[in-house]
Amino acid sequence: MARMHPSRYGLVAVEAALQTILDHTPVLEPEEISLAEALGRTLAEEVTSSENVPPFDASTVDGYAVVAADGSPSRAVLSEITAGQVGEVIVRAGTAARIMTGAPLPPGADAVVMVEDTAEADGRVTVRKTLRPGENVQPMGADLAIGQPVLAAGTVLGAPEIGLLATLGRTRVKVGRRPWVAVMATGDELVEATEAPGPGAIRDSNGPSLMASVREAGGIPISLGVGRDDEAEQEAKIAAGLDQADVVLTSGGVSVGSRDLIKPILERLGRVHFGRVAIKPGKPLTFATVGGKLAFGLPGNPVSTLVTFEVFVRPALLKLQGRRDVLRPRVQVVLEHDVKPSPDRTEYQRAVVRWQGGRLLARTTGSQVSSRLLSMVGANGLIVIEPGEARVPAGSTVSALLTGQVRT
Repeated sequence: MARMHPSRYGLVAVEAALQTILDHTPVLEPEEISLAEALGRTLAEEVTSSENVPPFDASTVDGYAVVAADGSPSRAVLSEITAGQVGEVIVRAGTAARIMTGAPLPPGADAVVMVEDTAEADGRVTVRKTLRPGENVQPMGADLAIGQPVLAAGTVLGAPEIGLLATLGRTRVKVGRRPWVAVMATGDELVEATEAPGPGAIRDSNGPSLMASVREAGGIPISLGVGRDDEAEQEAKIAAGLDQADVVLTSGGVSVGSRDLIKPILERLGRVHFGRVAIKPGKPLTFATVGGKLAFGLPGNPVSTLVTFEVFVRPALLKLQGRRDVLRPRVQVVLEHDVKPSPDRTEYQRAVVRWQGGRLLARTTGSQVSSRLLSMVGANGLIVIEPGEARVPAGSTVSALLTGQVRT
Protein backbone atom coordinates (compact mmCIF):
# COMPACT_ATOMS: atom_id res chain seq x y z
CA MET A 1 0.00 0.00 0.00
CA ALA A 2 1.31 3.44 -0.93
CA ARG A 3 2.03 5.79 1.96
CA MET A 4 1.74 9.51 2.45
CA HIS A 5 5.05 11.34 2.45
CA PRO A 6 6.27 14.91 3.08
CA SER A 7 6.64 17.07 -0.02
CA ARG A 8 10.11 17.37 -1.50
CA TYR A 9 9.26 20.78 -2.92
CA GLY A 10 9.98 24.01 -1.09
CA LEU A 11 7.49 26.86 -0.93
CA VAL A 12 7.89 29.36 -3.77
CA ALA A 13 6.68 32.95 -3.45
CA VAL A 14 3.69 33.94 -5.60
CA GLU A 15 5.64 36.49 -7.65
CA ALA A 16 8.51 34.06 -8.26
CA ALA A 17 6.12 31.30 -9.31
CA LEU A 18 4.32 33.57 -11.76
CA GLN A 19 7.58 34.81 -13.23
CA THR A 20 8.81 31.23 -13.69
CA ILE A 21 5.61 30.38 -15.56
CA LEU A 22 5.83 33.41 -17.83
CA ASP A 23 9.55 32.81 -18.47
CA HIS A 24 8.69 29.34 -19.81
CA THR A 25 5.61 30.40 -21.78
CA PRO A 26 6.24 30.94 -25.49
CA VAL A 27 4.17 33.03 -27.88
CA LEU A 28 2.39 30.74 -30.32
CA GLU A 29 2.81 31.11 -34.08
CA PRO A 30 0.22 33.63 -35.33
CA GLU A 31 -2.53 32.92 -37.83
CA GLU A 32 -4.35 35.08 -40.37
CA ILE A 33 -8.11 35.44 -40.06
CA SER A 34 -10.86 37.56 -41.57
CA LEU A 35 -11.74 40.87 -39.94
CA ALA A 36 -15.21 39.49 -39.20
CA GLU A 37 -13.62 36.88 -36.90
CA ALA A 38 -11.19 39.25 -35.17
CA LEU A 39 -13.22 40.56 -32.22
CA GLY A 40 -11.41 39.81 -28.96
CA ARG A 41 -8.35 38.37 -30.67
CA THR A 42 -4.79 39.61 -30.07
CA LEU A 43 -3.08 41.45 -32.91
CA ALA A 44 0.18 39.77 -33.94
CA GLU A 45 1.58 42.46 -36.23
CA GLU A 46 2.30 46.17 -36.21
CA VAL A 47 -0.20 48.06 -38.35
CA THR A 48 0.75 51.34 -40.03
CA SER A 49 -1.48 53.47 -42.19
CA SER A 50 -1.17 52.80 -45.92
CA GLU A 51 -3.18 55.89 -46.84
CA ASN A 52 -4.31 59.29 -45.65
CA VAL A 53 -7.57 59.46 -43.68
CA PRO A 54 -9.51 61.41 -44.72
CA PRO A 55 -8.10 61.20 -48.27
CA PHE A 56 -9.18 64.79 -48.98
CA ASP A 57 -9.86 68.06 -47.18
CA ALA A 58 -13.39 67.65 -45.82
CA SER A 59 -16.05 69.89 -44.33
CA THR A 60 -16.81 69.26 -40.66
CA VAL A 61 -20.16 71.15 -40.76
CA ASP A 62 -23.13 71.85 -43.00
CA GLY A 63 -22.59 75.26 -44.57
CA TYR A 64 -20.81 76.99 -47.47
CA ALA A 65 -17.31 76.46 -48.85
CA VAL A 66 -15.70 79.85 -49.36
CA VAL A 67 -12.43 81.76 -49.68
CA ALA A 68 -11.70 82.91 -46.11
CA ALA A 69 -10.13 86.22 -47.18
CA ASP A 70 -13.06 87.11 -49.45
CA GLY A 71 -14.76 90.25 -48.10
CA SER A 72 -17.72 90.21 -50.53
CA PRO A 73 -21.00 91.13 -48.79
CA SER A 74 -22.80 88.36 -50.68
CA ARG A 75 -21.61 85.54 -52.87
CA ALA A 76 -23.08 83.56 -55.72
CA VAL A 77 -23.92 79.97 -54.78
CA LEU A 78 -22.37 77.83 -57.52
CA SER A 79 -23.60 74.36 -56.55
CA GLU A 80 -24.26 71.93 -53.70
CA ILE A 81 -21.72 69.28 -52.66
CA THR A 82 -22.85 66.34 -50.55
CA ALA A 83 -20.82 63.61 -48.83
CA GLY A 84 -19.58 61.12 -51.39
CA GLN A 85 -19.55 63.67 -54.21
CA VAL A 86 -16.69 65.66 -55.68
CA GLY A 87 -17.52 69.26 -56.60
CA GLU A 88 -17.02 70.24 -60.25
CA VAL A 89 -16.78 73.96 -59.53
CA ILE A 90 -13.90 76.20 -58.50
CA VAL A 91 -14.67 78.58 -55.66
CA ARG A 92 -13.24 82.09 -56.10
CA ALA A 93 -13.83 85.48 -54.45
CA GLY A 94 -17.50 86.41 -54.75
CA THR A 95 -18.66 82.77 -54.95
CA ALA A 96 -19.49 79.92 -52.58
CA ALA A 97 -20.58 76.28 -52.76
CA ARG A 98 -23.22 74.81 -50.49
CA ILE A 99 -21.54 71.84 -48.73
CA MET A 100 -22.57 69.07 -46.33
CA THR A 101 -20.65 67.51 -43.45
CA GLY A 102 -18.01 65.08 -44.70
CA ALA A 103 -18.05 66.32 -48.29
CA PRO A 104 -14.75 67.12 -50.06
CA LEU A 105 -13.77 70.80 -50.09
CA PRO A 106 -13.99 72.10 -53.69
CA PRO A 107 -10.91 73.60 -55.38
CA GLY A 108 -10.28 77.21 -54.46
CA ALA A 109 -12.12 77.10 -51.12
CA ASP A 110 -10.08 77.15 -47.93
CA ALA A 111 -12.80 77.45 -45.24
CA VAL A 112 -16.40 76.54 -44.49
CA VAL A 113 -18.89 78.88 -42.85
CA MET A 114 -21.64 77.24 -40.79
CA VAL A 115 -25.14 77.61 -42.18
CA GLU A 116 -26.16 79.32 -38.92
CA ASP A 117 -23.81 82.21 -39.79
CA THR A 118 -25.30 82.80 -43.23
CA ALA A 119 -28.45 83.84 -45.04
CA GLU A 120 -29.25 82.60 -48.55
CA ALA A 121 -31.72 84.19 -50.97
CA ASP A 122 -32.10 84.25 -54.76
CA GLY A 123 -29.01 82.14 -55.36
CA ARG A 124 -26.70 84.26 -53.23
CA VAL A 125 -25.44 83.77 -49.69
CA THR A 126 -24.51 86.44 -47.17
CA VAL A 127 -21.72 85.53 -44.74
CA ARG A 128 -22.18 87.13 -41.33
CA LYS A 129 -18.81 86.38 -39.73
CA THR A 130 -15.11 86.68 -40.40
CA LEU A 131 -13.40 83.42 -41.26
CA ARG A 132 -9.84 82.16 -40.99
CA PRO A 133 -8.27 79.72 -43.46
CA GLY A 134 -8.93 76.09 -42.45
CA GLU A 135 -11.98 76.92 -40.33
CA ASN A 136 -14.44 73.99 -40.16
CA VAL A 137 -12.18 71.96 -42.45
CA GLN A 138 -10.66 68.59 -41.59
CA PRO A 139 -7.37 68.45 -43.52
CA MET A 140 -6.36 65.43 -45.58
CA GLY A 141 -4.58 62.93 -43.32
CA ALA A 142 -5.78 64.61 -40.12
CA ASP A 143 -6.98 61.28 -38.68
CA LEU A 144 -4.30 59.04 -40.17
CA ALA A 145 -1.28 59.90 -42.31
CA ILE A 146 0.56 57.51 -44.62
CA GLY A 147 3.16 55.59 -42.61
CA GLN A 148 1.66 56.55 -39.23
CA PRO A 149 1.68 53.76 -36.60
CA VAL A 150 -1.90 52.73 -35.94
CA LEU A 151 -2.00 49.56 -33.81
CA ALA A 152 0.77 47.76 -31.92
CA ALA A 153 1.27 44.02 -31.79
CA GLY A 154 -0.31 42.62 -28.63
CA THR A 155 -3.36 44.88 -28.87
CA VAL A 156 -6.71 43.26 -28.13
CA LEU A 157 -9.02 43.91 -31.07
CA GLY A 158 -12.24 45.58 -30.00
CA ALA A 159 -14.81 47.58 -31.95
CA PRO A 160 -12.62 50.71 -32.42
CA GLU A 161 -9.61 48.69 -33.55
CA ILE A 162 -11.69 46.69 -36.03
CA GLY A 163 -13.15 49.95 -37.32
CA LEU A 164 -9.65 51.33 -37.87
CA LEU A 165 -8.60 48.23 -39.79
CA ALA A 166 -11.71 48.47 -41.94
CA THR A 167 -10.94 52.16 -42.60
CA LEU A 168 -7.59 51.08 -44.02
CA GLY A 169 -9.18 48.40 -46.17
CA ARG A 170 -7.75 45.52 -44.13
CA THR A 171 -10.09 42.57 -44.63
CA ARG A 172 -7.69 40.05 -43.08
CA VAL A 173 -5.45 40.43 -40.06
CA LYS A 174 -2.68 38.45 -38.36
CA VAL A 175 -3.54 37.46 -34.77
CA GLY A 176 -2.15 35.25 -32.04
CA ARG A 177 -3.33 31.67 -32.25
CA ARG A 178 -5.75 30.56 -29.55
CA PRO A 179 -4.13 27.84 -27.41
CA TRP A 180 -5.65 24.38 -27.17
CA VAL A 181 -6.00 23.45 -23.49
CA ALA A 182 -6.64 19.88 -22.30
CA VAL A 183 -8.52 19.66 -18.99
CA MET A 184 -8.69 16.68 -16.63
CA ALA A 185 -10.20 16.42 -13.17
CA THR A 186 -8.89 13.59 -10.99
CA GLY A 187 -10.39 11.43 -8.27
CA ASP A 188 -12.35 8.20 -7.80
CA GLU A 189 -15.00 10.20 -5.97
CA LEU A 190 -16.02 12.27 -9.01
CA VAL A 191 -19.05 11.68 -11.20
CA GLU A 192 -20.42 13.76 -14.06
CA ALA A 193 -23.00 16.46 -13.40
CA THR A 194 -25.64 14.29 -15.08
CA GLU A 195 -25.15 11.47 -12.58
CA ALA A 196 -26.56 10.99 -9.10
CA PRO A 197 -23.61 10.65 -6.69
CA GLY A 198 -23.42 7.38 -4.81
CA PRO A 199 -22.03 6.96 -1.29
CA GLY A 200 -18.83 8.97 -0.90
CA ALA A 201 -19.11 10.47 -4.38
CA ILE A 202 -19.52 14.09 -5.53
CA ARG A 203 -20.25 15.72 -8.88
CA ASP A 204 -17.26 17.15 -10.74
CA SER A 205 -17.32 20.96 -10.75
CA ASN A 206 -13.66 21.54 -11.60
CA GLY A 207 -13.82 20.20 -15.14
CA PRO A 208 -16.73 22.43 -16.25
CA SER A 209 -15.43 25.51 -14.40
CA LEU A 210 -11.94 25.14 -15.87
CA MET A 211 -13.35 24.63 -19.37
CA ALA A 212 -15.33 27.87 -18.95
CA SER A 213 -12.28 29.70 -17.57
CA VAL A 214 -10.19 28.59 -20.54
CA ARG A 215 -12.81 29.91 -22.97
CA GLU A 216 -12.99 33.23 -21.10
CA ALA A 217 -9.21 33.56 -21.42
CA GLY A 218 -9.37 32.98 -25.17
CA GLY A 219 -8.28 29.33 -25.17
CA ILE A 220 -9.98 26.34 -26.76
CA PRO A 221 -10.70 23.66 -24.13
CA ILE A 222 -10.50 19.92 -24.71
CA SER A 223 -12.07 17.67 -22.10
CA LEU A 224 -10.03 14.66 -21.01
CA GLY A 225 -12.82 13.66 -18.66
CA VAL A 226 -12.14 12.36 -15.16
CA GLY A 227 -8.89 10.59 -14.42
CA ARG A 228 -9.43 7.85 -11.86
CA ASP A 229 -6.90 7.37 -9.08
CA ASP A 230 -4.82 5.04 -11.18
CA GLU A 231 -1.34 6.16 -12.19
CA ALA A 232 -1.35 4.46 -15.58
CA GLU A 233 -4.76 5.91 -16.49
CA GLN A 234 -3.84 9.44 -15.45
CA GLU A 235 -0.50 9.31 -17.24
CA ALA A 236 -2.16 8.07 -20.42
CA LYS A 237 -4.70 10.89 -20.28
CA ILE A 238 -2.03 13.53 -19.66
CA ALA A 239 0.07 12.16 -22.53
CA ALA A 240 -2.99 12.26 -24.78
CA GLY A 241 -3.62 15.84 -23.71
CA LEU A 242 -0.04 16.84 -24.52
CA ASP A 243 -0.43 15.28 -27.98
CA GLN A 244 -3.55 17.34 -28.69
CA ALA A 245 -2.99 20.60 -26.84
CA ASP A 246 -0.56 23.38 -26.04
CA VAL A 247 -1.41 23.25 -22.32
CA VAL A 248 -2.62 20.54 -19.95
CA LEU A 249 -4.58 21.43 -16.82
CA THR A 250 -5.31 18.87 -14.15
CA SER A 251 -7.16 19.41 -10.88
CA GLY A 252 -6.54 17.35 -7.78
CA GLY A 253 -3.87 14.79 -7.05
CA VAL A 254 -1.03 17.24 -6.31
CA SER A 255 -0.80 17.03 -2.52
CA VAL A 256 1.06 14.40 -0.47
CA GLY A 257 -1.59 11.69 -0.14
CA SER A 258 -1.12 8.12 -1.30
CA ARG A 259 -3.29 8.84 -4.36
CA ASP A 260 -1.74 12.17 -5.29
CA LEU A 261 -0.15 11.02 -8.52
CA ILE A 262 0.23 14.13 -10.70
CA LYS A 263 3.67 15.28 -9.52
CA PRO A 264 5.38 11.90 -10.15
CA ILE A 265 3.73 11.66 -13.57
CA LEU A 266 4.91 15.14 -14.59
CA GLU A 267 8.39 14.38 -13.27
CA ARG A 268 8.59 11.39 -15.61
CA LEU A 269 7.13 13.20 -18.61
CA GLY A 270 9.02 16.48 -18.33
CA ARG A 271 10.51 18.98 -15.90
CA VAL A 272 8.68 20.15 -12.78
CA HIS A 273 9.69 23.75 -12.03
CA PHE A 274 7.90 24.01 -8.69
CA GLY A 275 5.47 21.92 -6.68
CA ARG A 276 4.32 24.24 -3.88
CA VAL A 277 3.52 27.95 -3.72
CA ALA A 278 3.14 30.22 -0.68
CA ILE A 279 -0.46 31.04 -1.60
CA LYS A 280 -3.78 30.45 0.09
CA PRO A 281 -5.78 28.76 -1.32
CA GLY A 282 -3.69 26.67 -3.71
CA LYS A 283 -0.49 25.71 -1.88
CA PRO A 284 0.23 22.43 -3.78
CA LEU A 285 0.06 24.08 -7.24
CA THR A 286 2.50 22.37 -9.61
CA PHE A 287 3.98 23.70 -12.86
CA ALA A 288 5.92 21.67 -15.42
CA THR A 289 7.06 21.88 -19.01
CA VAL A 290 6.99 18.89 -21.32
CA GLY A 291 8.72 19.33 -24.67
CA GLY A 292 7.93 23.05 -24.78
CA LYS A 293 4.33 22.58 -23.70
CA LEU A 294 2.90 23.71 -20.36
CA ALA A 295 1.38 21.50 -17.68
CA PHE A 296 -0.34 22.77 -14.55
CA GLY A 297 -1.33 20.53 -11.67
CA LEU A 298 -3.99 22.59 -9.90
CA PRO A 299 -5.30 21.75 -6.42
CA GLY A 300 -8.55 19.82 -6.20
CA ASN A 301 -10.67 22.04 -3.96
CA PRO A 302 -12.95 24.05 -6.28
CA VAL A 303 -11.94 27.50 -5.01
CA SER A 304 -8.24 26.59 -5.02
CA THR A 305 -8.64 25.47 -8.63
CA LEU A 306 -10.21 28.74 -9.80
CA VAL A 307 -7.97 31.05 -7.75
CA THR A 308 -4.78 29.41 -9.01
CA PHE A 309 -6.16 29.52 -12.55
CA GLU A 310 -6.77 33.27 -12.17
CA VAL A 311 -3.38 34.07 -10.67
CA PHE A 312 -1.14 31.72 -12.65
CA VAL A 313 -2.80 29.99 -15.62
CA ARG A 314 -4.75 32.85 -17.15
CA PRO A 315 -1.63 35.05 -17.62
CA ALA A 316 0.11 32.15 -19.38
CA LEU A 317 -2.82 31.60 -21.74
CA LEU A 318 -2.83 35.30 -22.62
CA LYS A 319 0.92 35.32 -23.24
CA LEU A 320 0.59 32.31 -25.54
CA GLN A 321 -1.73 34.47 -27.66
CA GLY A 322 0.77 37.34 -27.76
CA ARG A 323 -1.13 39.65 -25.40
CA ARG A 324 0.88 42.62 -24.11
CA ASP A 325 -0.96 42.98 -20.80
CA VAL A 326 -1.45 39.54 -19.26
CA LEU A 327 -2.24 40.45 -15.65
CA ARG A 328 -5.56 41.46 -14.16
CA PRO A 329 -5.77 45.14 -13.14
CA ARG A 330 -4.39 45.62 -9.63
CA VAL A 331 -5.96 48.36 -7.52
CA GLN A 332 -5.98 49.62 -3.96
CA VAL A 333 -9.18 48.96 -1.99
CA VAL A 334 -10.40 49.87 1.49
CA LEU A 335 -11.61 46.95 3.60
CA GLU A 336 -15.18 47.24 4.89
CA HIS A 337 -14.52 44.79 7.73
CA ASP A 338 -11.67 43.10 9.57
CA VAL A 339 -9.83 40.34 7.72
CA LYS A 340 -7.83 37.51 9.27
CA PRO A 341 -4.56 36.78 7.37
CA SER A 342 -2.79 33.49 6.91
CA PRO A 343 0.29 33.30 9.14
CA ASP A 344 2.65 32.08 6.41
CA ARG A 345 1.07 32.50 2.96
CA THR A 346 -0.25 35.30 0.78
CA GLU A 347 -4.03 34.88 0.75
CA TYR A 348 -6.33 35.74 -2.12
CA GLN A 349 -9.77 36.28 -0.62
CA ARG A 350 -12.83 36.50 -2.84
CA ALA A 351 -14.51 39.88 -2.57
CA VAL A 352 -17.03 42.31 -3.98
CA VAL A 353 -15.35 45.59 -4.95
CA ARG A 354 -17.50 48.69 -5.30
CA TRP A 355 -17.01 52.39 -5.92
CA GLN A 356 -18.42 54.69 -3.25
CA GLY A 357 -17.49 58.12 -1.98
CA GLY A 358 -14.58 58.50 -4.36
CA ARG A 359 -12.83 55.28 -3.36
CA LEU A 360 -12.94 51.53 -3.93
CA LEU A 361 -14.38 49.48 -1.08
CA ALA A 362 -14.08 45.72 -0.68
CA ARG A 363 -16.10 43.16 1.27
CA THR A 364 -15.40 39.43 1.20
CA THR A 365 -18.04 36.97 0.03
CA GLY A 366 -18.31 35.18 3.36
CA SER A 367 -16.57 32.00 4.44
CA GLN A 368 -13.28 31.65 2.53
CA VAL A 369 -12.74 27.90 2.93
CA SER A 370 -11.37 26.45 -0.30
CA SER A 371 -14.20 23.96 -0.75
CA ARG A 372 -16.90 26.67 -0.77
CA LEU A 373 -17.38 27.40 -4.48
CA LEU A 374 -20.19 29.81 -3.55
CA SER A 375 -17.49 32.23 -2.37
CA MET A 376 -16.52 32.75 -6.03
CA VAL A 377 -20.07 33.51 -7.14
CA GLY A 378 -20.64 37.26 -7.44
CA ALA A 379 -17.02 38.08 -6.62
CA ASN A 380 -15.42 40.68 -8.88
CA GLY A 381 -12.08 40.83 -7.14
CA LEU A 382 -9.44 38.95 -5.18
CA ILE A 383 -8.12 40.95 -2.24
CA VAL A 384 -4.47 40.21 -1.51
CA ILE A 385 -3.79 39.75 2.20
CA GLU A 386 -0.12 39.47 3.11
CA PRO A 387 0.98 36.90 5.76
CA GLY A 388 0.73 37.93 9.38
CA GLU A 389 -0.60 37.16 12.84
CA ALA A 390 -2.71 40.25 13.56
CA ARG A 391 -6.09 40.85 11.97
CA VAL A 392 -6.17 43.48 9.24
CA PRO A 393 -8.69 46.03 10.56
CA ALA A 394 -11.60 47.58 8.68
CA GLY A 395 -10.50 50.77 6.93
CA SER A 396 -7.13 49.34 5.96
CA THR A 397 -5.97 49.70 2.35
CA VAL A 398 -4.90 46.51 0.59
CA SER A 399 -4.26 45.42 -2.99
CA ALA A 400 -6.87 43.62 -5.07
CA LEU A 401 -7.00 41.95 -8.46
CA LEU A 402 -10.08 43.02 -10.39
CA THR A 403 -11.64 39.98 -12.02
CA GLY A 404 -14.88 41.68 -13.07
CA GLN A 405 -16.64 45.00 -13.39
CA VAL A 406 -16.54 47.28 -10.34
CA ARG A 407 -19.93 47.67 -8.65
CA THR A 408 -21.45 51.06 -7.95
